[in-house]
Amino acid sequence: MNTVYLDNAATTRIAPEVLEAMLPFLKGEFGNPSSFHSFGSSQMEAIEKARGQVARLLGARSEEIYFTSGGTESDNQALRGAVKIDPDRKGIVTSAVEHPAVLETAKALEDEGCTLGVADVNNNGELDLDSLRELVNDKTAIVSIMAANNETGVIMPLKEAAEIAHKAGALFHTDAVQLVGKSPVDVHSLDIDLLSLSAHKLHGPKGVGVIYIKKGIELPPILTGGHQEKGVRSGTYNAPGIVGLGKAAELALTHLKDTVARERSLRESFEKRVLESCPGAFIVADDAANRLPGTVTVIFRGIESEAVLTLLDMQGIYASSGSACSTGSKNPSHVLYAMGVDYTQANSALRFSLSRYTTEEEIDRVVDLLSVVVERLRRISPYSE
Repeated sequence: MNTVYLDNAATTRIAPEVLEAMLPFLKGEFGNPSSFHSFGSSQMEAIEKARGQVARLLGARSEEIYFTSGGTESDNQALRGAVKIDPDRKGIVTSAVEHPAVLETAKALEDEGCTLGVADVNNNGELDLDSLRELVNDKTAIVSIMAANNETGVIMPLKEAAEIAHKAGALFHTDAVQLVGKSPVDVHSLDIDLLSLSAHKLHGPKGVGVIYIKKGIELPPILTGGHQEKGVRSGTYNAPGIVGLGKAAELALTHLKDTVARERSLRESFEKRVLESCPGAFIVADDAANRLPGTVTVIFRGIESEAVLTLLDMQGIYASSGSACSTGSKNPSHVLYAMGVDYTQANSALRFSLSRYTTEEEIDRVVDLLSVVVERLRRISPYSE
């Protein structure tokens, strides 16, 4: 059976070049990079090379890049570190559609004595800047707005949000896990203070990521115990993962222009054909001003998403019903809820996310099967009109 993987917003396949770059550090070059002897310390050259590769992808300086275990840790460090900088600033402001790594961390900090403000989004999932502006004040330590939403693909107005944060003297952080490698990012032109990314979202390995910290910001660590990463993030270096992330960043930058164009073309074709072949379907955030090139959520009215996913899975086609981090939850998507989508329709939502390896033939197969699956389920659904 030929498989079609359209869940790249959850994780991506490792690029062959990335695996090749990692292999030496999984076999013969296994020493600890922090060791005094040359067998281990010689690996620092590869780690610093990777730091530079990531910096170039972000438009940052190498000394502003710090390696972590992934996006969740980076998000935690940004929020938990920011509220420790100034005892008079304990406020956190974020949006209603953030990834749980930000939302749940912010709520935990609220339980610990911080204040929390949550900005609204409109029906297209776009950030309401007026709502954000009302929440940010001189007690705000950090404003955290995701770069692009993991369910809808909506790209947020980072420059404008950063301006609101800085006007009040707050730091601005963005969870850019979904944007990096899929759309151009320049942290300096966007005036971003802190940024999170994860390797496995851009054809790198799982378990490694980055927090970008703008030069001059002294962000307290959340992991202590060693001298690694200039004391900002203690822990033995994941040399294979870091090397893989560096290579993935290099490839993402090399292929960025072509990847954006290809994914957008495939996504637009997919959307058009699904709407034509699946009556009652509609695209979430279809009218948003700016969306990721390869992420789309479709609501198939009157059909439960799990039923569609099961039938697709049986045919070797893999998509999702939303964020992989919320799989197993019986609650509807908090993202769709914030956009005003009702419970029934939210339970009919499927996310399809492409990568630079997605082909036209794969899209053809998915569209053809979807039309059959949706028609079959609609005939037996008690909720179909």
